[in-house]
Amino acid sequence: MLFINLTFALILAIRFYTLSISIRNEKQLIKNGAIQYGHKNSALLSIAHVAFYIAAITEANLLKTPFDVVSQIGLTILIFAIFMLFYVIYELKEIWTVKIYILPEHKINRSFLFKYVRHPNYFLNIIPELIGLSLFCQAKYTAMIGLPIYFVILAIRIKQEEQAMAHLLKSV
Repeated sequence: MLFINLTFALILAIRFYTLSISIRNEKQLIKNGAIQYGHKNSALLSIAHVAFYIAAITEANLLKTPFDVVSQIGLTILIFAIFMLFYVIYELKEIWTVKIYILPEHKINRSFLFKYVRHPNYFLNIIPELIGLSLFCQAKYTAMIGLPIYFVILAIRIKQEEQAMAHLLKSV
């Protein structure tokens, strides 16, 4: 159980670090005239993400989850998700945030990842992260309740992002 708690703390620290990148980028985007879209949904996503993390580690501790094959699979998925998160941040650079911001002269990223995967931050980072965390913590109740709720909020987010960027896609 100690390994799970320590690893969870490390993953949480990584997520706080990426949040600091988002906050720094957000401040600069606002200075550059970016407009935020989906404000309420972004807040819901943040709440859902934090609640999912809290529920997963709470469930792991209540059940005294061992670090077995299921947890190892979950950790592998989590490592993949974290790697993809940093790759997305690298690709988007100063426009990456946990919110939707569109600059007046916004450019669509056409790198390999964005060319072949629609919404890689969601499909290669967020979804694997939550599934990996569920498996790592063996938090089946968190997964059964939390994933459907999160996926609804995420689906709304994707729709909002596509609407916010629709005019940019037409000009390409």
